[in-house]
Amino acid sequence: MHKSASGSTLGPGGLDLTQAFFKPITNAAPPSTTKQHTKISVIGVGNVGMAIAQTILTQDLTDELVLVDTNADKLRGEMLDLQHAAAFLPRTKIHASTDSSITAGSDLCIVTAGARQIAGESRLNLLQRNLSLFRAIIPPLVSHSPDTTLLIVSNPVDILTYVAWKLSGFPSNRVIGSGTNLDSSRFRFLIADHLDVNAQDVQAYIVGEHGDSSVALWSSISVGGVPVLSFLDKQQIPYEKETLENIHKSVVDSAYEVIRLKGYTSWAIGYSVANLARSILRDQRKIHPVSVLAKGFYGIDGEVFLSLPAQLGRGGILGVTNVHLNLEETQRLVDSAKTILDMQIQLGI
Repeated sequence: MHKSASGSTLGPGGLDLTQAFFKPITNAAPPSTTKQHTKISVIGVGNVGMAIAQTILTQDLTDELVLVDTNADKLRGEMLDLQHAAAFLPRTKIHASTDSSITAGSDLCIVTAGARQIAGESRLNLLQRNLSLFRAIIPPLVSHSPDTTLLIVSNPVDILTYVAWKLSGFPSNRVIGSGTNLDSSRFRFLIADHLDVNAQDVQAYIVGEHGDSSVALWSSISVGGVPVLSFLDKQQIPYEKETLENIHKSVVDSAYEVIRLKGYTSWAIGYSVANLARSILRDQRKIHPVSVLAKGFYGIDGEVFLSLPAQLGRGGILGVTNVHLNLEETQRLVDSAKTILDMQIQLGI
C-alpha cells in the first residue's frame, strides 16, 4: 500500500488548482531555511494508536501526521476518516502506509503496535512475540529518521522501551516509554477526589514499573504546595496507611476495570501520550514520570527502564528530577527494578 493524502489536483487531467487560485507575489523572498515543519508518526492504528492520533490532531501538535500499520484496509479507512474531519480541525497533512519509509524525517515516532495476549499464554511468550515484532519495527524507523525521538507505548512498556533502546542504537535520552505518566494522572485524580480539590493542584507521582510493582511516592505528595503527610503529622491528624495503600491499589486496578467494562483503554492514554508529545516537540521542559534508563538512580544497578520523574524537551530526556524518596519507597523502587530485570533475563536480552 502506497501513501495516500489529499492533494491539490482535481479531474482526470490532474488540473492543478493551486496555479489557478493564487497569483505569486512579485519579488518575494524564499521561505526560511529554518526547519519549522513538525512530523509525528504513529506506528499501530489500534484503539490506543488512533486515540493518540486523534488527540494529537485536535491539539494541533504537528504539521504532518503519519499512520503505519500492517492492516492496509483498516489503515486506509482510519486515514480517510480523519481526513474527512479536516474542516473541523487545524490544518494537518495526514498520510498512511504499510511501508515504514513514509515515516522518513519524523521528529517523533510513537510506537503503539504490540501482540495481544492469547488466553492461557504466558507473559514470557507474549514478550517473545513482541520482541520479534519490535525487531521488524524499530530498525526501519531509525534508518528513515536517525534524528527522531522514540516514544514507546506498547505493553509491557518498560521492557519494550529497553528493547527499543537496544535495537535502535540511540542514546538513552532519545528512547522514552510512556511509563507511569497515565498512572500518575489517575493517582492525582483519586487524591483530588478524596480531598475535593482540582487535580491540577495535586503534585503526586507513581514511579517504577508500569504495572503491579509500581511505587506511590506518598512522602512527596503536595496539594497547593502543601506537603500532605507532613501537614497531617504537624496537625496531629490521624490517617491509616491502609487508606493510602487502597488509593494506590485503585490506580493499579483502574486499567483492568476499564478493560473489563469496555474491552480496552484508549482515551486516557491518548491524552497522556499527546501531553508527552507536546512537552517534547515544543521544548516545554515539563516534568513527567516516564520510563527512562534508571541505572545509577536510587541505588538501581543494571540496565533497566522504569518510570522516574524526568524533564522532557526537544532533546528527549533532559534530566531526572532529584525527588526525595524515603527508605521504604527507595526499597520498593529497587524491588520494582528487580522485577523488570528478572523478566528481561528470562527473555534473553
